[in-house]
Amino acid sequence: MKTSDFDYHLPESSIAQTPAEPRDSSRLLVLNRATGDVEHKTFRDLSLILFPDDLLVLNRTRVIPARIFAKKETGGRVELLLLRRHDSLTWEALVGGKGLRVGKKVIVESDDLSSPKGTRHREKSGDFSVQAEILEILEGSERLIRFSEPIEPYFSSVGNVPLPPYIHEKLGDPERYQTVYSRDVGSAAAPTAGLHFTPQLLDELKQKGVKTAYVTLHVGLDTFAPVTEENPEEHKIHTEWCELPQETADLINATKQNGGRVIAVGTTSVRTLESASIVNRQPSVVNSFTGPTSIFILPGYQFKVVDAMITNFHLPKSTLIMLVSAFAGRERILQTYQTAIKEGYRFYSFGDAMFIA
Repeated sequence: MKTSDFDYHLPESSIAQTPAEPRDSSRLLVLNRATGDVEHKTFRDLSLILFPDDLLVLNRTRVIPARIFAKKETGGRVELLLLRRHDSLTWEALVGGKGLRVGKKVIVESDDLSSPKGTRHREKSGDFSVQAEILEILEGSERLIRFSEPIEPYFSSVGNVPLPPYIHEKLGDPERYQTVYSRDVGSAAAPTAGLHFTPQLLDELKQKGVKTAYVTLHVGLDTFAPVTEENPEEHKIHTEWCELPQETADLINATKQNGGRVIAVGTTSVRTLESASIVNRQPSVVNSFTGPTSIFILPGYQFKVVDAMITNFHLPKSTLIMLVSAFAGRERILQTYQTAIKEGYRFYSFGDAMFIA
């Protein structure tokens, strides 16, 4: 198995720059992984596809507006992208700017008007100045930084939604990069498979008898990075925090006992469910789980919890396309992606979705 085995060519015109309106008007490719049969539907048709007693597992993480513009003491402009919080003052961050060595300080101020417009929150007023010091150089452009006071209260003034680099259009409403059920703040990126749901669709599914359960996995940007090693098994996936509550575990176990399907919404939900299964003493029973996970699912992995999944179309040579290849077969996924390109599906974060069963 080589990383190049998961490569494919995607025309730039296939990369979605804006989300579908309304959310559930996006297209849905339905793939039967046993037969390879493909159907073309709309996401709101999900209520016609799912069965009573199916269980949808949704990741309720919420993206933090963690793209912050600051300036050096000499006046130069820098960018901070907060990834993971260590404590109330200390964060891991990607930094953009020269000379950001250990001991260097930058300033985040209320009057920094150089930030891009369109994704900025403008709810908090009042002047402020928060200092950030570089504590440690991590990998590449990652740094460990410490603020002079907690930065979260100022997100509404200086924080921007950190859209993926392949999205070049401005996002008028930051909530379109949040799921309608998001609650637990902590992600650097959205669990994009969930962006297609509307409250009305969730209500319709509930009326049909489809149950919903929630997990939390705070998504790091590393999840979407391409694998650079020739052998994917040598790739080190970064650790992310996740939680599977006991209430969700009970619903999963009841669904399995009743013959229903556990349907993970997004690869983040897949990773949370399968992480919980690894620590179980009883393989046939899911228990609650809270903690870090660095699970990396490659072809050959035997899924223990997930029966079906809803997911978007993923980047070439990414850990995510490797995960869906493990679920449905590499050749089948690549063939289906070519069909999707031919049929005009939109790819990546704001693109269309797949239902793999």
